[in-house]
Amino acid sequence: MLKNLFKDGFFLLLLAVLLVLSALSPHLIVSYPALVDWPTIAALTGLLALTKGLELSGALDHAGHWLTARMTSERAVAFCLVLTAALLSMVLTNDVALFVVVPLTLGVCRLTGMPVSRLVILEALAVNAGSALTPIGNPQNLFLWQLSGVSFLEFVVQMLPLVLILMVFLLVLTCSLFGRHPIRIGLGEQLAPLDARLFWCSLILYAPFLLLTDLRHAELAAMIVLLVFLLLRRAVLMRIDWGLLLVFVLMFIDLRLLSGLDIVREAMQSLGLEQPRHLYLTAIAASQLISNVPAAIALVDYSRDWRVIAYGVNVGGFGLMVGSMANLIALRMCGERKAWLEFHWYAIPFLGVAMAAGYVLLFG
Repeated sequence: MLKNLFKDGFFLLLLAVLLVLSALSPHLIVSYPALVDWPTIAALTGLLALTKGLELSGALDHAGHWLTARMTSERAVAFCLVLTAALLSMVLTNDVALFVVVPLTLGVCRLTGMPVSRLVILEALAVNAGSALTPIGNPQNLFLWQLSGVSFLEFVVQMLPLVLILMVFLLVLTCSLFGRHPIRIGLGEQLAPLDARLFWCSLILYAPFLLLTDLRHAELAAMIVLLVFLLLRRAVLMRIDWGLLLVFVLMFIDLRLLSGLDIVREAMQSLGLEQPRHLYLTAIAASQLISNVPAAIALVDYSRDWRVIAYGVNVGGFGLMVGSMANLIALRMCGERKAWLEFHWYAIPFLGVAMAAGYVLLFG
């Protein structure tokens, strides 16, 4: 696992940034653990374990076989998976939606030979678009919703026009990238028997895990999940992508160190963020540099216009892969190195469309 991690370009970039920042400010090294959002890391750990349990049980391969048996074309399969990812992200958050849909997608692609990276990239775009609708769809919305004091319904109403435009564009893009070619299931594909015990164990743990996480007990929730698998199926823990967790730890440290630099603070203060147009464009640009969740947290120190910030940071989830943590999760789960470059062929033009749509809705 360590050998593969040091072949990961994004991990090496984060590590290089950390080494440079540590050399410049060695006295801050002792504060690094405090810079990490450990509840987020704990929640991610639990989700990785649960989805790996479902994957190893064979349930997702069986679900993929069921899906492909009922779809007539590659376009239908892609449309179904992308729409499912978007809808799940509205109620289960964008990262949970990916943890459900991407393993299913990998199983479908093994069966049919459909392009893995293209489908997963579209699903990453889908969860960014869908999760923008609700206060519970992603961390930045939850933060801004609590700050705004508006009702759940009011938040949804304000975000609905943007999400509708994004979803229409996304589904049109999906249909244009996948044709009406009939589904061909590989002749050599043999489904492994369903491990019912592991399936039910993983599935039953989801509800208490999500409930405890929602009640701000993510560390406890993760410990329970890990303990159950340690006692019942240690193989699940051995197959978790622990490198992904390390990537997120490094990202938290790097981004928070960068945002604390005097030059960054001075630059923010010179942007005229009291003007809504400047605020919107800055939210998008900041998301491209430090991801949309830290961008939202940083911008409320300069403005309380939650609607403009929400539009900006949700639009900013598209574009560069660092714009949203969901992008990193999807690309990591995809398992194809070419996906990291291919992602930007779709996400950057999508950012242009989303930015224009948001601008017109806010200021047109």
